[in-house]
Amino acid sequence: MTDISQAEDKAKIHEGKEADHHPYFRPKDAATLILVDRSGAIPKVLVGKRHDKVVFMPGKFVFPGGRVDKDDHRVPCAAPITAELEANLAKGSPKTPASRAKSLAIAAIREACEETGLCLGRKVEGKARLEGPWKPFADAGLLPDPSSLFLIARAITPPGRVKRFDTRFFTADASAITHRVEGVIHADAELVELVWVELGSKPLAELHPMTRNVLNELDTRLATGPLRHDAPVPFFHFYGGKMQRDVLGEGKGA
Repeated sequence: MTDISQAEDKAKIHEGKEADHHPYFRPKDAATLILVDRSGAIPKVLVGKRHDKVVFMPGKFVFPGGRVDKDDHRVPCAAPITAELEANLAKGSPKTPASRAKSLAIAAIREACEETGLCLGRKVEGKARLEGPWKPFADAGLLPDPSSLFLIARAITPPGRVKRFDTRFFTADASAITHRVEGVIHADAELVELVWVELGSKPLAELHPMTRNVLNELDTRLATGPLRHDAPVPFFHFYGGKMQRDVLGEGKGA
């Protein structure tokens, strides 16, 4: 996912998810990571600007994210996900087993590293045995560390779309970034620029409507102080002919 042609191929696949009137497709598990910098008076989130020549959302700001890979649950970690995060991920329907909870958290970290070059990991003794998309972690002597992640929301793409996703939106503080891979962001990459933008600023107004909903939830959570695992986690899903907002563990389908 580093040159324009690859970005366009990926964009064409994802472009179809907004189309209507298609047979039922089972949602695929996906994860998004929203990194937050709270060092200033107004929290900032990290967004990447897509190349203006890709087919899907050219020139728009996005958060790193994507589908869970089949091997994500096998990746060794520097620390396990917290019991509280695992419990939050287990809520809702369909249910999420512990191995899948780990996969979701690891997918968020992997996608962030692949798309932005920013790695959430921890130093380990000896050589980290990681390959493929995890090679930057191995080269830096790191293992991914999901212990700093918080679940902000869960959202399922409505039926009738070509591509459907059951997405978990995670957040982590910028201090969790322990390594930067150089050369991931450049003029011919899928993301040509990384920008820290204040919550409520103009670039965020052009995000996908569901992502804006999630950011509103994050803004509300941040206004109450440090992030906590026991805060309500919204669940956006299609029910009774319209999009519903429930709370995981409560309400219909949650």
